[in-house]
Amino acid sequence: MRPQQFRRWRKSLGLKQKEAAELLGLKKRMIQYYEKGERDGKSIKIPKYVRLACYALGKGVYDFDGEGARKKK
Repeated sequence: MRPQQFRRWRKSLGLKQKEAAELLGLKKRMIQYYEKGERDGKSIKIPKYVRLACYALGKGVYDFDGEGARKKK
């Protein structure tokens, strides 16, 4: 997932950076880094677990307890 795709994902769900951070369990600053593609002048990759969480949220899955998914109503 490239920075532009990450931003497009967030906007497609109508999320503000802070809201996306809360859903992903991250700080807002990390969302900003991911959307910029760099941190302190160094390239940053979006980790696999974040990419998978983005996919799940995009499919409406907001929590998973190991047995079943909880979807947003």
